[in-house]
Formats: sequence, C-alpha cells, structure tokens
Amino acid sequence: MFRTVAQRVALVSVPLAVGHFYTSSSPSSSNYALLNSSSTNATRGVFAALRSSENLAMCDAVDPEKFGTKGEDDAVMSEQEAKAYKIRKHNGGMKIFSGNGNMALASEISKLLGLNLGKATVGRFADGEVNVMVHENVRGKDVYVIQPTCPPVNENLMELLLMVSTLRRASARRITVVLPYYGYARQDRKMQARVPISAADVARLLEAMGIDRVVAVDLHCGQIQGFFGPRVPVDNLDGGIVGINYFGDKDLHNPVIVSPDAGGVYRAKKFKEGLSSKFDGLGDIGLAMIIKQRARAGTVDSMDLVGDVDGCDVVIVDDMIDTAGTLCKAADVLRDKGARRVFAFASHALLSGPGNDRIANSSMEECVVLNTIPTTPQRQANEKLTELSVAPLLAQAIFNIHAKKSISALFK
Repeated sequence: MFRTVAQRVALVSVPLAVGHFYTSSSPSSSNYALLNSSSTNATRGVFAALRSSENLAMCDAVDPEKFGTKGEDDAVMSEQEAKAYKIRKHNGGMKIFSGNGNMALASEISKLLGLNLGKATVGRFADGEVNVMVHENVRGKDVYVIQPTCPPVNENLMELLLMVSTLRRASARRITVVLPYYGYARQDRKMQARVPISAADVARLLEAMGIDRVVAVDLHCGQIQGFFGPRVPVDNLDGGIVGINYFGDKDLHNPVIVSPDAGGVYRAKKFKEGLSSKFDGLGDIGLAMIIKQRARAGTVDSMDLVGDVDGCDVVIVDDMIDTAGTLCKAADVLRDKGARRVFAFASHALLSGPGNDRIANSSMEECVVLNTIPTTPQRQANEKLTELSVAPLLAQAIFNIHAKKSISALFK
C-alpha cells in the first residue's frame, strides 16, 4: 500500500526572528553533521551552537541562567520557557507563501518552522488568467515562496512568476524561491538545431521578476545553477540523503547502487558513499551502471549492465521518474542478471501517462520517492510506491538562509 513514511529525526529547538521559538525536525544522515542523531545530546548540542553571539544578537536580554541548565552545552529550553522570551525581528522577519503547486508540502514546511503560511489568494479570473493578491504586509520582510513547477507546469510557473512580481512590488526585502521541482529542467542544452534552452529561459524569467535566491531539490543537471546570474545564488539540495536512512533500515543483502544511465553515475556514487558511511553493517556496497540506447523520448531500445548484481539487493537511484519506462525495463534487466531484489529511489515522481501502472506491475520490490510533487489518488493506491517527506530538509535550509548560516554545512 502507498505509504508516507516519517523519517527518524532529531528535535532541534531553534530561535526564529519572528517573536517565538520553534521546534523543527530534520532527516538524520551522516551527511548532516547537525542532524545525525536522535539523542537528547544532539538536541542540546545544536541548541548550544545556535546560541552563538550571532544568534543571541537576535534576542532581547536573554539570560543564560534561565535556560534551565548551568553549562553552555546543556542549553535546552522547554517550549513554555522559549515562548516567554521576546525575539526581536531580525532582517525584517520571515514570511512563507505558497501557490497551488504543492500546498501540502508548503504547509508542512511552515509548520516545522513554527509559522503560518502567508495570507494570499492565488486563483483565476473568469477568462483563466492567474489572479494573485497578497493579504498581509510584506514590506521589508524576508519572503520565501514555495512552488514546484510540476504539472500543470505552465499554470504553476505563471503563478510563481506573478507571486514574485507581486511581492517585489509590495517592497519585500528579499525573495527566495523554493523550487522542490524545477520544470523545464530537461531542456538544458541544444540537442538539435532551432530548439530553445528552456531551463535557461525559465531562469531568466525568474530573475526578471526580481528573485534574490533559489533553493531547489535535485536539479536534473547541475549546470542549471549557472543559468542564473551571480546576483542570484542557487542552493541545490541533495534529496538523496532523505532516502539513505530508509534504505539503511531495509536489511539489504550485498547491496549494489545502480545508475540507470551514464549521466547519473555521480548521483548514484554519492548515494552509495552516504549509505556506506551511515551504515557500517551493510559491508561493501557495490556500484553499477546501465548503458541504454534510446530511439526516442520515453522509449529505450536496448540496455547493457556494467557491473555485477548476481545475488544482490539493488537500489536504482535517479532524480526523477516520468513515464517509468526506462526504470521498469532496467528493473527487468537487473532481475535477469540475477539481482535478488530490486528497489528504486527518485526525488521527483512525475509518473506521467502510464508511469504509475508500470510501477505497480513491475518486477521491482518497492519504489521510493519524495513528496516534491503532490500525490494523487492513483499513487496512493499503488502498493509498490512509498513516499518520504522532504519538508524537514527544506525547512532546515530555509532557516539557515534566514539566520545567515551555511547551507553546505548541512551536507558535511
């Protein structure tokens, strides 16, 4: 049965510059130094780190003795104690808005940050044009707009552009676009004459509307970060680490991580290294690759395996699943080569056309995806599909940006 799986998390009490503290949860992984333990000590250590001079500058007369402990390392506040302190607004405060692209994910992120979603109307006029109206003051605020440009991609993209334009004209101090899924990403270069580079054109549209920063999850190709100018930094978060804990608990036998094509080898290698460093008991983890000959989009003529999977549990790692034709054929090839069980992990589950049915009828044991794209009743009915939440990762990234903390530190 379709499952939404809650990740093991460490509760971290963190001061937000919006008048209160919040409790956030984030996925544990060896790649996240601040978030890799569920113990009380981890909570205390992170909270102590956040009470540095930089963060205490946000507080009005915080008395260390009132934190309930004597040592800096044991600085833990209860929720009741935290609410007793006034945290003055830092950099104008934080606001989070969302279009209709993935309201459930945006609500989950805002809840983790201890905030309510900003009040706004994103609807349609009678003739189908997008109607955007923000119902609260954003002047001088640090604003985050959460909107994947997933199908219907053009509707969601236009909503995003007009939301950014509205917020910029309303004098928001900084606008960060959070793109759990970046539409048009596969058109990243000219493969033939007289075609657009749509991934770059979308970046130009967003820049023209006045964005200041982009936070994305598993961009289809890294060079998309370069399509934005130097005034718009892009944080490309690795969604793969959300799945590392999940597969680490699957009791994998002689695990092998497989890339479905040559372009995804680096992604598969990172997943393998993360799994190895986090779960020593898995032993040596192998790496393999599938070489495919594609006649046209969505159709693969032949596949060859580079590597050995005989008697192994295999995890195919990719960034997205569209029609699932390549993925399901790869699973068949791996089973034919002697794989014991075949799993798949991908950040973005588009599942266009027959994609969902193909997975349901495939030779895969399980297909694990993130909730970067909103789910559907058909996906929920798919017994082979498991959904993990990327909200804790995005919430932590948003807080780090707001608090002027490192994003790369999350992955060390």
